Amino acid sequence: MKPDQIERLFAALQSANPHPASELQFSSVFELLAAVLLSAQATDASVNRATKRLFAHAPTPQAMLELGEEALCEHIRSIGLYRTKAKHLMQTCRILVERHGGVVPRDREALQALPGVGRKTANVVLNVAFGEPTMAVDTHVFRVANRTGLASGSTPEAVEHGLLAVVPPAYAIEAHHWLILHGRYVCTARSPACRVCAISAVCAAYAASGGAATLS
Repeated sequence: MKPDQIERLFAALQSANPHPASELQFSSVFELLAAVLLSAQATDASVNRATKRLFAHAPTPQAMLELGEEALCEHIRSIGLYRTKAKHLMQTCRILVERHGGVVPRDREALQALPGVGRKTANVVLNVAFGEPTMAVDTHVFRVANRTGLASGSTPEAVEHGLLAVVPPAYAIEAHHWLILHGRYVCTARSPACRVCAISAVCAAYAASGGAATLS
């Protein structure tokens, strides 16, 4: 995709949604970290339902440790892979308390050293909590970046690096939010809503389809 097309793409997404934000609900950096950790292979809506009560009881790493793993499991039972996630979250809380004074570190290496925290989760925390211009590539961002031609890649990390190379600085902080939301609600995996898409004019897949109303 050419630079002028990239500019048009993000200008259109910005115009449609000037202030994009994560759909996860949280009130602190720790709650954000916990919510993103729990959201792997789960919807934001399902995580929000579980964490509403969980965070009322355990809003800090120390409180989560005091709650205990079995009680944590009961709170997040409705989320996929809840036992593994509970184990990772408890281990993460222990490390936060013992090594970081109960504070979520603003450091990629330290974040990715936490159990259950991969590159995508670290990117979300660095971006949402600390305002870093990171690109958290989930399945939606991966699809939109490849489908439009914005940043092609066979792996999430390849797409991440591609996005970092081409996204204009003016849009860098909010770019991954726009791409996630666009993939979640418009450029869906099946039957994307090309007819109402704000960026179809610069989309490689739409152009290749001959301007069909929707992509197959």
